[in-house]
Amino acid sequence: MTESNHNLKIATRFRRLKKIDALRRLVQENTVSPSDFIWPIFVMDGKGETAEIPSMPGVVRYTIDLLPDVARRANRLGIPAVCVFPYTDPVLKTQTCEEAWNPNNLSNRAIKTIKDAVPDLAVMTDIALDPYNINGHDGIVRDGTIVNDETVQALVRMGRSQAEAGADILGPSDMMDGRIAALRQMLECDGFQDVSILSYAAKYASAFYGPFRDAVGASGALVGDKKTYQMNPANSDEALRIVQRDIEEGADMVMVKPGMAYLDVCQRVKSKFGAPTFAYQVSGEYAMIQAASQNGWLDADDVMFESLMSFKRAGCDGILTYFAPRAAELLG
Repeated sequence: MTESNHNLKIATRFRRLKKIDALRRLVQENTVSPSDFIWPIFVMDGKGETAEIPSMPGVVRYTIDLLPDVARRANRLGIPAVCVFPYTDPVLKTQTCEEAWNPNNLSNRAIKTIKDAVPDLAVMTDIALDPYNINGHDGIVRDGTIVNDETVQALVRMGRSQAEAGADILGPSDMMDGRIAALRQMLECDGFQDVSILSYAAKYASAFYGPFRDAVGASGALVGDKKTYQMNPANSDEALRIVQRDIEEGADMVMVKPGMAYLDVCQRVKSKFGAPTFAYQVSGEYAMIQAASQNGWLDADDVMFESLMSFKRAGCDGILTYFAPRAAELLG
């Protein structure tokens, strides 16, 4: 040993706790488990069929009769909740979006089918008018303007029909002002006090939603953009104000969407309010990872888990992710 090495004294060696896997696991600060996931699923009309979504490799639409198997798979994997999104026949889309509260629409039939098959699996819904709107917007359009208060009335009707179908969690994703208070009042007055609201509180006007719009058939329908009601990607203080309002109006849980590009917002929301906080790993974020892995540029599973861990490290209590079944299978 040389004199220089002999005199070297290092009191703190961070490598000590990295020496073997057992030590690394022992001091790990965050974990991901199947209980952290909400699995978004797309439903369509038909029988015994699935339909691939080219811009979302590995994700398919399911016909209603296949949902019992999907629900049983989620339950077997330990995934506590699924979120239903409909691929609505274009002939059912109108200016006033009446199909959104049709008791027999795709979403409501899916809710009933899943709850009948696996009563203990939580079913979350999406509350926004874009799957039913001939203009592709989350709200009703009048003379080129997305009108707020009339839309809120429609959303309440939509939420009531979903609660009647057996939904456990309503997910207002429309970003209209006042919709949380209106939905909570309806639930309290109509006997659905135990139905939860997971508010898409900080939903940004993002370019990461493109594949999702393919999945629900809204890409070609959208007229203009959604910047008059979804958030400016440059703003984070505004997100805190909206989250506070939604909690005060009766939201039980809040969401940041997209997730990976807005981890700073996730962290600020959880730190400030302490409320159950979720992130949506949206279609574009999922598609980028899948496309890169299919080209051999990334290891799909390693990057999947690294991305999921980023949400937990930012303070999220749960994640809506299309990776849910794959990640749950690997977590075992």
